Amino acid sequence: MKNENCFPHAEKARRSLLEAALPEAAFEGWSAKTLTHAAREAGLSDGEVELYCPDGVLDLIHTWSRIADEDARVMIEDGPIPNRIRDKIAAAVMIRLDQLAGEEEAAERARARLLLPDGLSRASVMTWATCDMIWRAIGDTSTDGNFYSKRATLAGVYLSTLTQWLNESDPAKPKTRAYLDRRIENVMQIEKTKAQIRKVQASLPDLPAFAAKLRYGFGRRA
Repeated sequence: MKNENCFPHAEKARRSLLEAALPEAAFEGWSAKTLTHAAREAGLSDGEVELYCPDGVLDLIHTWSRIADEDARVMIEDGPIPNRIRDKIAAAVMIRLDQLAGEEEAAERARARLLLPDGLSRASVMTWATCDMIWRAIGDTSTDGNFYSKRATLAGVYLSTLTQWLNESDPAKPKTRAYLDRRIENVMQIEKTKAQIRKVQASLPDLPAFAAKLRYGFGRRA
């Protein structure tokens, strides 16, 4: 996706549409009807809507996600930084989820819209962007295979925690935070187990080479 800052008028129009769409989406869902209503409220013509949101409400949902990512990034980077990586991740995920506070119904309906066939690829892009933002905001500088594995692992944690967050009525979301802590603990244990397995494997003899020697002999003896 191109940098939205390069097109300030288009971004302003999408934000206006989003602001008008959120209350409607909470009741009507993210539909063509919602977009039409938002356009009327924002004072935009059908042509402008087609120009700025060629993929309809999917573009609005994506705009919402980008705004939430940016707002969360600022809060994560400016806020207190926990020492342990697991605490950094937990705090950052909760900050990102809290960007949806007060709009839970619209967020739930946005998730349902993204699960439709034409929304799945967009959902993947948005999830990756959110997880990449979180890792970068807490100071991750990896560039090797860990770069991808960290974000892929976090995507699973984030999406499952989002479900808990949307289903919890308490604004403080204590059950969500407890669930998130358990998920992170599970991931940490899996990573520890994988590290132990790699350590054991490294200490084992080269079994293929040993088998070859058994078959062909160990060479001449003195």
